[in-house]
Amino acid sequence: MQDSFRMERLLEISQSVVRDLDKYGICVVDNFMGKERAETIHRSVVSMYDTGVFVEGETVGLKSSKLGTAKNVRSDKITWVDGSENNCATIAHLIATVDTIIMNFIRINRLTQSGHQTPIGGRTKAMVSCYPGNGSHYVKHVDNPNRDGRCITSTYYVNKDWDAKETGGLLRMFPQAWPTKVVDIEPILDRMVFFWSDRRNPHEVQPSFRTRYAITIWYFDAKEREEAKERNNIKTNVTVESH
Repeated sequence: MQDSFRMERLLEISQSVVRDLDKYGICVVDNFMGKERAETIHRSVVSMYDTGVFVEGETVGLKSSKLGTAKNVRSDKITWVDGSENNCATIAHLIATVDTIIMNFIRINRLTQSGHQTPIGGRTKAMVSCYPGNGSHYVKHVDNPNRDGRCITSTYYVNKDWDAKETGGLLRMFPQAWPTKVVDIEPILDRMVFFWSDRRNPHEVQPSFRTRYAITIWYFDAKEREEAKERNNIKTNVTVESH
């Protein structure tokens, strides 16, 4: 019964993702993993950060000699995981859950002949990011401005008792679907955000004055990804934006 309920829940989320990406380019899902699992993921991420495995986030197109400029653009720290690492079992479950959502997304689009029709194939590892407070931020940018293959961005937040009025850290989006509006998304515990990775969704992480964590996975447009590989000989984790 529990597995049946879970599959129904995932199908419901998948339908929302199809509908909202088609209409708005963005989909926000709360209570994505459930409170208990979300808190376990939170503890895993904090533990990983405390071990010192995170490194400074890089900015595509900025050389290492311009490190000061890079820090002006983004001031997060990151690490990549696939879920097999120590203390990452619940993160592995998160990755598998998002994979299921995307597989359902593909199947629903095939059945309905609506929305994004280009085949989605492959993804990155999960990028765990931390904005360590003190006004850390990421200026307005686009995840995939140069057709590197990334199609859907999925970002999961694990921040307990977050209050953006006091600590900032909003994900502010400037969707082309609503050219006269911005969309502000609080990075609260167990919230998942899906959005198109290309120029349809410029966004920024506003200054955060408290430690702020997120886990991001990018899914590839199969055709565009192959073209990008041939064009640039790029590797899976060549770019590292965080939200």
